[in-house]
Amino acid sequence: MKFFYISTIKNENASYEVHHRECPFLPEAEKREYIGAFNTGKEALRKIIHANPNASLCKICCTGELNKRVTKDKDHK
Repeated sequence: MKFFYISTIKNENASYEVHHRECPFLPEAEKREYIGAFNTGKEALRKIIHANPNASLCKICCTGELNKRVTKDKDHK
């Protein structure tokens, strides 16, 4: 399992990126919130998307999982 965090600062696409603890682009401690331990970034995103619908996965540390923004509507289809 990996430990995942969400940035509290918007990226250039106006979304808040989800990163795992070893990501080189993980924001400083005061600019992130802990989400929890998950097997994949997609699992972490599914948890946080309800509290933050503008969340997205980091393209560096979550490559190959789900590299686009997910919305509540898409999760419920």
